[in-house]
Amino acid sequence: MRRILFAVLAAMLLGRCTRPAGDEGNVAIARKMFEAFNAHQWEAMAGYYSEPASFLDPSLGKAYVDQHRADVVRKYAEMQRMFPDIQDQITGIYPSGDRVVVEFTSTGTMGDSVSFSLPIVTVLTFQDGHIVKDATYYDLENP
Repeated sequence: MRRILFAVLAAMLLGRCTRPAGDEGNVAIARKMFEAFNAHQWEAMAGYYSEPASFLDPSLGKAYVDQHRADVVRKYAEMQRMFPDIQDQITGIYPSGDRVVVEFTSTGTMGDSVSFSLPIVTVLTFQDGHIVKDATYYDLENP
């Protein structure tokens, strides 16, 4: 009986120490999405989102907005036209169930003179291997 009790307790403790398999898959998808962003492959990047996906982004207003993949492609292609060298550098990535929180710094240059470096936090929610919700937070007033 003691062996059974010990085995059950060991399994429970071990289960609490391991990360669910879905976390690793979601982190991999998030990293691939950022890789596509940095390669300016907007169609590939948009493919990581569900059709449509829900976005919370200061550039879109103060409420969640449904966006289709074509909308995502348009938005980031326009951003690339403004900042041809735009890049995101991940500084932290934190999985939790169906969500992955990503801290990153976005940088870019407009022409020869205007550049930016903007710290951003994004909370990505996953379902069936796609991002269904993207809540992005950054300070537009103090970039």
